[in-house]
Amino acid sequence: MSIYLKVKFSDWLRKSLLFIRIAPWAWFGYCVFVGLILCIGRISYALGIVGAVVSLFVGVGVAKYIDLKRFSDRPVGLLWAIKKSLPLAIIAGLAIMICWFTFAAIANILSGQWEMISYFFFDWQYTAENLNRRDSRELAIWLFGYANITLIFTLLMLTTFASWYSYPLMLLKDYGWSRAKEIGRQESDKHKEALYKTVAFLIFEAILCTEITPWLTPVLYMLTSTMMFVSYKRFFEKS
Repeated sequence: MSIYLKVKFSDWLRKSLLFIRIAPWAWFGYCVFVGLILCIGRISYALGIVGAVVSLFVGVGVAKYIDLKRFSDRPVGLLWAIKKSLPLAIIAGLAIMICWFTFAAIANILSGQWEMISYFFFDWQYTAENLNRRDSRELAIWLFGYANITLIFTLLMLTTFASWYSYPLMLLKDYGWSRAKEIGRQESDKHKEALYKTVAFLIFEAILCTEITPWLTPVLYMLTSTMMFVSYKRFFEKS
């Protein structure tokens, strides 16, 4: 059973930034990988959403790999972290994509734009000529804008239908969905203020990345994964 500890959002943010400093090259490689994966979304929203969610949750596995490498007598390889987190991350990605498609399809049907439903799976409207007319910032918005919306959607789905801790508990404690959801919500209720501020901060950053700093979208995914792991570790693992 978790011991109640008074925490603040600033604690989680500070510890997350310090945690990133432990293995900067590993996180650099992760950000490059995420940036490449997110580009898929410009061809297919469906694949892009799955790729974005998978990238986010695989980042939790990468954080666990760094934690074991730095603080444990039983370090593991990066491939272990990816193989362990990938199956569950894919399931989560598919679930988020199906929910998004359902909402989008209903909206298109109600608006009479049936033909737009197919664009969710394959978007062919952009050409090389269109891309040549974009500056660096516009190109980044075009590439990563949907990924920031996906992050917001994922955070809202987690906090509404599951809990902030559900994925780490399922991945790192091997809990089933129902148990992870229940225990995660019990722990979340003990420090709602810090959790709400964390989610609000990440959503604000996602909005900022959508228009102002789009090239930092992979970095935001890294920070979200790290904060998810660091906050989980404080309450569910011994330091």
